[in-house]
Amino acid sequence: MNLRKIIEPIGDSNVAMQERLFRLLTLIGLIGMGIAVLMGIVAGESALNNIGMVLGFILFFGLIYYSIHFHKIQMGAVIIGGLLVYLVMPFNFLTTGGLYGGGASWYLLAFVFVALLVENKIKYVLLASGLVISWGSYLLAYFYPSVLAMHTVEMAYIDSAVSMTVVAGLTCGMLLFQNAIYRSANRTARQQKQEIEELNQAQNRFFSSMSHEIRTPINTIIGLNEMILRETTSDEIAADARDIQTASKMLLALINDILDMSKIESGKMDIVPVSYHVGDMLSEIVNMIWVRAKEKGLEFHIDVDQKMPSRLLGDEVRIKQILINVLNNAVKYTTEGSVTLSIQCRRQEHGCAQIVYSVADTGMGIKKENMPYLFSAFKRVDEEKNRHIEGTGLGLSIVKQLVELMGGDISVNSVYTKGTTFIVTIPQEIVSEEAIGDMDIEARHAMNARKRYKRSFEAPKARILIVDDNEANLMVEEKLLRDTKVQTDTAGSGAQCLQKTLKNRYDVILMDHLMPEMDGIVCLHEIRTQAGGLNQETPVVVLTANAGGENRKLYKREGFDGYLMKPVTGGQLEAELLNHLPEELVTLADRQDSFGVVQAPFVERTKKKMFLLISTDSVSDLPEDMTDGARVAVMPYRVVTEGGEFIDGQETGTDGVLSYIRSGRRAHSESPSVAEYEAFFAEQLTKAQCVIHLTMSGKVSKGYENAMEASGSFDNVEVIDTGHLSSGMGFIVLQAAKYAASGMSQEAVIAKIQRLRSLVRTSFIVDDTEYLLRAGRISPRINTICKAFMVHPVLVLKNSKMIVGAIKIGTQRAVWKKYVESVLGDAGRIDKRLLFITHAGLAHEELQEIEKTVRKKISFERVIYQKASPAISINCGTGAFGLLFMLQSGK
Repeated sequence: MNLRKIIEPIGDSNVAMQERLFRLLTLIGLIGMGIAVLMGIVAGESALNNIGMVLGFILFFGLIYYSIHFHKIQMGAVIIGGLLVYLVMPFNFLTTGGLYGGGASWYLLAFVFVALLVENKIKYVLLASGLVISWGSYLLAYFYPSVLAMHTVEMAYIDSAVSMTVVAGLTCGMLLFQNAIYRSANRTARQQKQEIEELNQAQNRFFSSMSHEIRTPINTIIGLNEMILRETTSDEIAADARDIQTASKMLLALINDILDMSKIESGKMDIVPVSYHVGDMLSEIVNMIWVRAKEKGLEFHIDVDQKMPSRLLGDEVRIKQILINVLNNAVKYTTEGSVTLSIQCRRQEHGCAQIVYSVADTGMGIKKENMPYLFSAFKRVDEEKNRHIEGTGLGLSIVKQLVELMGGDISVNSVYTKGTTFIVTIPQEIVSEEAIGDMDIEARHAMNARKRYKRSFEAPKARILIVDDNEANLMVEEKLLRDTKVQTDTAGSGAQCLQKTLKNRYDVILMDHLMPEMDGIVCLHEIRTQAGGLNQETPVVVLTANAGGENRKLYKREGFDGYLMKPVTGGQLEAELLNHLPEELVTLADRQDSFGVVQAPFVERTKKKMFLLISTDSVSDLPEDMTDGARVAVMPYRVVTEGGEFIDGQETGTDGVLSYIRSGRRAHSESPSVAEYEAFFAEQLTKAQCVIHLTMSGKVSKGYENAMEASGSFDNVEVIDTGHLSSGMGFIVLQAAKYAASGMSQEAVIAKIQRLRSLVRTSFIVDDTEYLLRAGRISPRINTICKAFMVHPVLVLKNSKMIVGAIKIGTQRAVWKKYVESVLGDAGRIDKRLLFITHAGLAHEELQEIEKTVRKKISFERVIYQKASPAISINCGTGAFGLLFMLQSGK
């Protein structure tokens, strides 16, 4: 054994690192024992003692060789640790002078050895017993000093100094070596983690690319096959075309499985609940599975609970994928008999239900020993018997993970050679209580097989542009839309698209994403900013082979108005065009016998999105007709009373709140939570591409902080602290809405808002300081003084902080006059177009009196009496009012 042997790399596992450490520690122990023998000889100790040390040396060497050679590290560590604790160290302590020699220092080395190398409970047994034995050694030496082999004074000093030096050096060396090993292991782990992440990214890129490349030719196959189904008059050709359609969809399902496995492994799989019709989903599943069952001569039955709700809220796409995988698996492994799909509904509280899908087959069943591997990816059970059955081994693995992502459960009952039953339970919400009734889905399938295509609309005056670098795709999409009589132009690249949008005005543009030289996203932005372009506001729908929720989010974020995924059907194309074509250009067809088209009437169509929407909180104190007219969205605060929480301005009004707190009961306002802001922003983004949300001063309320945190989930939401409150904040909101309506860019509007902050003036005069006391803004002592001397504080927003800007002393009418005169003192700088008199609980006559005083100073073009919101009124109390206005810009 040599040093090179000890430190050479022998592997990256914990066992390998432990072996390296064992080699080092045992070598250190041998060196220590050698030093002890030499010191014994120098000290003139008995031959028996020296012979014992030599024998111990030989025993240790044998144990070390055995442990390393046969990879019995733990066994060797325990034996050596036991010998050190129970024999060697006590013997060394008593034969080297005890406290007056170096024996005490060597105990430390034994403890370090045990702590670093021995594992499990035996480690603590050895440490505890070693501590007891060391104490016993000290007590024995103290009470019976004759048992010690005493050193001379000179030798005692030498022994102690040398032992301390050697033990300290060896202990430090061990610890440093162990740290070096762990640092090396950590570096290796980090490097491996990085390599795994890079491999996963490469795998995801490969799967995504493969999906895109395969979807493109499938789009051509399915599209042209749909044209055959539309135009053929031969039943035989139609039957063959339906088989092609089914096979294409099964191939597409296989591609989705591969891509979804990659997403699940990388944690990027999204569950997207939508409202869907149970009957329509089951009908589509039947259309796909029926052909496969018929090819094998199997019966395919469906049993649906008649009390099943007709509409549910769940991820229809994933539920469909789960059922198709399980049903396809049942058909594959069944050679004769039947496959049956049963669906039951277990209703729960709060409009929820557990939907139980059961798939039973009469196939070969599953061996008991193969059950644990049933849901393993790329693993097929009973491989030898099933070697002739096609499949990737991915289906059930994906099913299990999708079910778990939706909070469901999957179980299997199987008897080998008798058949298998898969039971999938998925929680969903009930959208419609209407029962599905007696659905003969088998008859529906037969009826669908006989149906012929019928266009859903005609729009001969509508003109659309299709952009795709693949000529086959252009041909398919033109053919699929031919019966709608829509005028179609095509462009084979982004550059050609820009040439056409410069010359022609289109009603809708269908845009591919991945194109050479200029991709669809870049082309979209060029269209929106094209100088002299005729299509800056034209709806642009991305038509792409890029699947996945993250891509859908990307397209929405980039500003596309719709999303279609290849392969696309004529029905999907028509439905998407119906959502965007001007109503006056469209003539709806009788859809009673239409085939494969999913449509929504015009009254249910999504409205065209605004580019920029301004939103604010209910504490902006603006008249409702002003916010509605300016298309400003309002997020309500909450009023919290002893009787519960109420929505500001909706469930409670200012007069009610003031009456409540006048009775001596407490109330306070609360800003919306982060979750409430997130839901509010998500709703507004369905109406506009970008949102600017204006909040009350962040130094007065937590609204700004919560809104900022919520906006982190949205790329297109900007939150701005106005630095004001009440109608002062409302001034900024109105101006921002005016800027947005004029078509100004988001950046320009934000810059304007920042300048407006310094032009608005916000102040209030408080009539009764009792409310400030209840709000915690002043102390009881200050409140008593204010009441005794008729002090009325004037609250002013300065540097976004609410401060007492002045004090007015006197009767109510007298201080009103003083307040008006002081606030409107610099009449030359004030914008005279609009003044808000925002108040809490003042009568109309009192407001007229205040206005009369105001007009003696300045004749405003318009004066609005605005009742303060309940959230504001709580903090200033009855009788308070403020004059809120703007300064003229540039003065």
